[in-house]
Amino acid sequence: MQFVTFPPSTSKPPVGLIVTLHGWGANADDVASLLPFFNLPDYQFIFPNAPFPYPHSPAGRAWYDLNQENMYQGLEESRQLLIDWLLSLESSTGVPLARTILSGFSQGGAMTLDVGLKLPLAGLVVMSGYLHPGAATAAKGGLPPTLIMHGRYDEVVPLQAAHKARETLELLEVELEYHEYDMGHEIRPQMLEVLRNFVVNTID
Repeated sequence: MQFVTFPPSTSKPPVGLIVTLHGWGANADDVASLLPFFNLPDYQFIFPNAPFPYPHSPAGRAWYDLNQENMYQGLEESRQLLIDWLLSLESSTGVPLARTILSGFSQGGAMTLDVGLKLPLAGLVVMSGYLHPGAATAAKGGLPPTLIMHGRYDEVVPLQAAHKARETLELLEVELEYHEYDMGHEIRPQMLEVLRNFVVNTID
């Protein structure tokens, strides 16, 4: 899997690892541009590229197809790729899954929930995301603490999707932090401050 990575700016071994998954049609460089706003100098960041081309732009990538006739085509491949890749990261970074935060925006947020409920990660961060059908059925006990953030006026992933994810995770007794914002389908600096506090409280 192709990715870009940034070591801690402190030149010390990373306190933890933060993996961020981009949305449908974006790419690793798009989310990597947010790095200065995370304000987590002790952490290593990794931004992977989704495995499939985006049909509407040569630079974009996709975790799976979102067209109605092919809905979710490629999801199983992306899921297995991500799981195998995440399990391999400790050997290259020295950071175990127990100190790794998996985060994602939109389709990347959906992949975060899908994969994150199957692995012993430190925590999950879902921004403007949603649950895949049946994603929670394979979840087992001891699930990672999860932060969900969503815009009340999201025109791409309706707020109802965040409510459904919250309700499902509450039924699974996940330690959950939930925030809504007066915004659309986007990432704002105030969200990254909440993310920062979640990471520090979860790993430190």
